[in-house]
Amino acid sequence: MIGHFTQIARASAAPAFRIFEVDGPSQSPGANGALSMTSVELRGGDAGFGVGGGIANLGGTVTLTSSTVSGSMASYGGGIYTDGALTLTGSTVTGNTASLAGGGIFTNAGTVTLTNSPVTGNSPTNCGALPPVAPAC
Repeated sequence: MIGHFTQIARASAAPAFRIFEVDGPSQSPGANGALSMTSVELRGGDAGFGVGGGIANLGGTVTLTSSTVSGSMASYGGGIYTDGALTLTGSTVTGNTASLAGGGIFTNAGTVTLTNSPVTGNSPTNCGALPPVAPAC
């Protein structure tokens, strides 16, 4: 998806929901979900006690280029939760909140590649992971 600076946001009065879920084998055997976005802003996702308020990558592949994930919340990975492959290039993850860990990005499994992509201003931590996975940023 090429967004040309499109904003995808949950209205503040709307019921809680995450913006995107990408399923892969860890969630749905045989699934090979993929999400690729350029110049898109995701804002205001709310997964409640779930994971990944902005994006929950449950074993798929997520690629963000020149995009922003902000103002989202979840228990783990307020902005992004990943169990698969996550690649950010020239993107920003900021102003997200997690009730437990990884306000910006929470890596449960898989790989995270950040190129010129700051993960800052998230709470309680910018990045998080459960051992033995190390936080990616």
